[in-house]
Amino acid sequence: MKKNNIKKEVWLFISAFGIMFAVFSWLQESNIIPNVTSLGWLKGLFAFITGFLLYIFFRKSL
Repeated sequence: MKKNNIKKEVWLFISAFGIMFAVFSWLQESNIIPNVTSLGWLKGLFAFITGFLLYIFFRKSL
């Protein structure tokens, strides 16, 4: 795998994580999911897992 492809894959994964973290933050602000004091570090874990799924399903082939 080329160095540019690795950089692109990492960038896509970080972007997917960021998108899902923002979605979970919005859900917390909307009181759809528990707030930060009760959810805690699980928001990051959920964002990581769903970001990984987002990355797998929506990335373009390199």
